[in-house]
Amino acid sequence: MPAKTTKRSEDLNNPYGYSEMDWAAQLDPAYAAARAEVRRLSVGEDGTLSVKVKELIMLGVLASRGLQYGVAAHMRRAIEYGATREELFEAIKAAAVPGGGVAYSVGVRALQELEQEKAFPQPRQPSPERRQRDKVSPPRAATRRRGNAATR
Repeated sequence: MPAKTTKRSEDLNNPYGYSEMDWAAQLDPAYAAARAEVRRLSVGEDGTLSVKVKELIMLGVLASRGLQYGVAAHMRRAIEYGATREELFEAIKAAAVPGGGVAYSVGVRALQELEQEKAFPQPRQPSPERRQRDKVSPPRAATRRRGNAATR
């Protein structure tokens, strides 16, 4: 049977890229393995919640504790699992309710860091043919909305 290839974030030994954890694992491999199993059970792909939702929870807790480095790492993994910039910002705003200004400012700084790294997928530009076609006639959905509003 061929070996399963996984993306970096599925490697639950160190899915966040914390270099100090790789260093500590050399000191006590058995402890590192036990932590990896707890991490798998907590933020792995098994369970009712999606990895994206688990990561949003993690970044909210870390933001409330003022840990920008951890917030950015968990945001990166959330992005790998489909989180958008808007979802990350909403998680930060929710964390600011119990976590106050610290959670908000740490979260916003981490989000800004990812924005500067260009961590978010760029919106796809329509083809020149599509742009020309859109100039000639409005999209169907807009036409339908206008038609419905006119008949009310």
